[in-house]
Amino acid sequence: MNPDTIERLEHPHATRRSAKLLDYLSLARIDHSTKHIFVAPGFAFAYLLRGPQVESLQLQVFLGLLVAVGIASANYVINEYLDRDSDQHHPTKSNRTAVQYELRGTVVWLEWLCFLALGLGCALAASPTMFAIACVFALQGIIYNVPPLRTKDKPYLDVISESINNPLRLMIGWAMVDPGTLPPSSIILSYWLGGAFLMAAKRYSEYREIVAAHGHDLLVRYRASFAGYSEVSLNISCFVYGLLSTFFLAVFLIKYRVEYLLLMPAVILLFGHYLVLATQMNSLAQNPQKLFREPKLMTLVAVFAVLFVVATWVDIPALSVFSSQRYITLP
Repeated sequence: MNPDTIERLEHPHATRRSAKLLDYLSLARIDHSTKHIFVAPGFAFAYLLRGPQVESLQLQVFLGLLVAVGIASANYVINEYLDRDSDQHHPTKSNRTAVQYELRGTVVWLEWLCFLALGLGCALAASPTMFAIACVFALQGIIYNVPPLRTKDKPYLDVISESINNPLRLMIGWAMVDPGTLPPSSIILSYWLGGAFLMAAKRYSEYREIVAAHGHDLLVRYRASFAGYSEVSLNISCFVYGLLSTFFLAVFLIKYRVEYLLLMPAVILLFGHYLVLATQMNSLAQNPQKLFREPKLMTLVAVFAVLFVVATWVDIPALSVFSSQRYITLP
């Protein structure tokens, strides 16, 4: 780590420069839009299981993507602004705009309202279901970031509350196709717990890296929830969230199309490889929006996609053995 970063972490109260328009806009983290790929499975499952239930699918997709981007950006705005003091103690987040620049609170909250209005307005135009999902998405950002609730400072609750964004994105994708229903509870729970795995792995990576370089005290100054974690507890939580996610995913796959069980080995390998990434220094697990740069992970995603296409269009009657009661008869 270079001397400037060490100096900034040890003496974080340097004079901030005045922010300009582009600095305020950077709070919305439009570059994090790659995370909205989690909308796609919701769209795919609804299309395959329910079929289009709307007059203009293209319009619904357009509005749904604006909902996801608008609400997520609104949440990012208040996230970075309210974290500006604690982020000073993080090796890379100390470079964020809210840490480096002096921001006017009225401008930040006006920006939050503009992105919120964009998301809620598009959701209202799409369907009542989309609007309800968008409201929960926006409320999650407040509960997670804003005192006195601010669940991000509470161990385990921080992971559970942040990862709810995953099933909300799934439901946005589903509502693009069929606003009259919601996805099955099994896939919602799998998505939620899969998101918890990703967030726990991110914290596991941060814990290992920051403690090794700067000690536990600096880590807790960066995020209060780390006072309730240890390296072991974070590692175990990753396994628990991963196991629960794959369990509920298997329930969904067996109930709705048993051929999708072919996807399970790829899913398990994805979980395993992601955990390996979290153990590495300067891990991309700390920056999920950049995971597309990790070739092995993208290869596994490609394998998953191919298996999904095959399992969707090819019937395999032999797999019915997993969805009915069968006993192995001894000679």
